[in-house]
Amino acid sequence: MSEIGKRVRIERIINRDSGNTVIIPMDHGISEGPIKGLIDLPRMVDMVAEGGANAVLQQKGMVKHGYRGYGRDIGLIIHMSASTALSSDPNDKVQVCTVEEALKMGADAVSVHINIGATTEPRQLEILGHVAERCEFWGMPLLAMMYPRGKAISNPYDPEVVAHVARVGAELGADIVKTNYTGDADSFSKVVEGCPVPVVMAGGPKTETDEQFLRMVEGAMQAGARGVAVGRNVFQHDEPTKITRAICAIVHEGATVREALELLR
Repeated sequence: MSEIGKRVRIERIINRDSGNTVIIPMDHGISEGPIKGLIDLPRMVDMVAEGGANAVLQQKGMVKHGYRGYGRDIGLIIHMSASTALSSDPNDKVQVCTVEEALKMGADAVSVHINIGATTEPRQLEILGHVAERCEFWGMPLLAMMYPRGKAISNPYDPEVVAHVARVGAELGADIVKTNYTGDADSFSKVVEGCPVPVVMAGGPKTETDEQFLRMVEGAMQAGARGVAVGRNVFQHDEPTKITRAICAIVHEGATVREALELLR
């Protein structure tokens, strides 16, 4: 029965027609504080929902403050990992929520953040394995944010490194893997090819131009990604609804960058 529950929930965070997803992470407040775009969380959730996003991703404590506003419905992913920029080791992600808590709050999926290459990598892998088991038991979809980060990583966008990191997420039971874009469709296609579960592109730092960002989205989709999970490039944009709509056009409708840019004008 858990498999049925997982299928039902995962349909709430994807587009049924395209089979792809646009996820807007809004968990940055715990690591960076009340940054631009996340002060009024209900308003931002409404804006990205209006733009067609499939799901937002938040820490458990913010769900009661800023999940559903007053606009369109949108899927909910509860993040279960945390660290702060004030820590002596921000790459040390710990578990701060349980699958059972997420179920009580009505989550459609949960997510964990794992930094491969960090000094605490072994413990983080242990967390991923445990959460995957609980997700399987309860029929809860699991998104694993798999990043190459730490002293052992010289280039976090190296295609071979990113492919390895993505594969680790699948090996330990993730249903969807979020990871770094490697810079072009050819190299990212190797990441997708080596990961037997859907891969979504991480947004990374805010880009200088909309075109630069949308070309990343287009490249990821051309490589076979099943969507994107992008935060700052949406919630810190001057027009969050419009940029979300542009992303959705590429991810769900196969629009070109030029066509997507027209939606911003």
